[in-house]
Amino acid sequence: MTNKQTNKQTNKPTNKPKTTKLLKREDITDAARALRDGELVAFPTETVYGLGAVISNEKAVKGVYAAKGRPSDNPLIMTVSDLEMAKRYLEPLSHRAEKLIKAFWPGSLTLVCDVIPGTVSDSVTSGRSTVAVRFPDDPLTTTLIKEVGEPIVGPSANTSGKPSPTTAEHVMHDLHGKIYGVLDGGTTNVGIESTIVDVSSGSPFAILRPGNVTREMIEAVAGPLDELSVDPAAAPKAPGMKYRHYSPTKPVFTIDERVNEWQNAISLTDDRTALAVPDSLLKSLAPSVADSDRVIYQLGATTQNWQHRLYDVLRDIDDQPTIDQLLIYLPVDNPANEGYRNRLMKAAHGPFVKD
Repeated sequence: MTNKQTNKQTNKPTNKPKTTKLLKREDITDAARALRDGELVAFPTETVYGLGAVISNEKAVKGVYAAKGRPSDNPLIMTVSDLEMAKRYLEPLSHRAEKLIKAFWPGSLTLVCDVIPGTVSDSVTSGRSTVAVRFPDDPLTTTLIKEVGEPIVGPSANTSGKPSPTTAEHVMHDLHGKIYGVLDGGTTNVGIESTIVDVSSGSPFAILRPGNVTREMIEAVAGPLDELSVDPAAAPKAPGMKYRHYSPTKPVFTIDERVNEWQNAISLTDDRTALAVPDSLLKSLAPSVADSDRVIYQLGATTQNWQHRLYDVLRDIDDQPTIDQLLIYLPVDNPANEGYRNRLMKAAHGPFVKD
């Protein structure tokens, strides 16, 4: 072999997979530098982990869509470190919007607002004249954004359509090798994505996606909400409105609170069917499952507990070789349960049918 051939072989690209860094709090300067350099970094919020890229870097923003496998007509949320940063990009806010900001920011409320033309790229807004904006209640992430010096996009840091991540480990599971790093802030507090409200001009004052900030809480601050009418053929105005979301690979079926429905379902399925139930229901079912080898997930006692556990359960069933399917509790339809029901009904195949 000649020297020329040897050099050619030596210099051939190795195509090694990218290694995603697990970043700690003390690595926040590294995370901010990476974002400014056009890298993708996942970050914690009180709801779920987001996938960040600076909004001014078109290539990086498009990289978010690619890393997630996200449809390009599904707009991204602009995540800010304070209200002043948000206002650099927004047309003057309505009185209602100002009321909601005063009541719920920082927090798990996203507002769809009119954007100042030319300040936010079409890759973020999906070509709309509005942008969804959020100021999360997470000091680690707001410090990160301040160090970056401009907003970052913040869709959930998962493979598109799959359950959202509530831990850094969940992000690593989906996106390892596809992004620069994950800023580890521990387990998120809320567990489902933020409520989204449309406060843009010429649009109904309506909830586009329910969440932990409930309809009753919003109306108590800013008056009655309009009912939302969604055109299924139209491009979504905000995340979570159109595409199938939050779904594990294994089938999920819902059952309401009636004990006899659960007992019937248990009698018709074997131990490879897992159960996810609130504490009160588990007590009633104890005789039916006491001698079984089923995996049983305890959801907790309150709506907040159910929300906090939901995605962790949906992710875990795919990792358990002894589970073929999941039966999970679907509570009655009321404003307090709207966020949990919305995510679960998008993830589930439907109600359990006894045949």
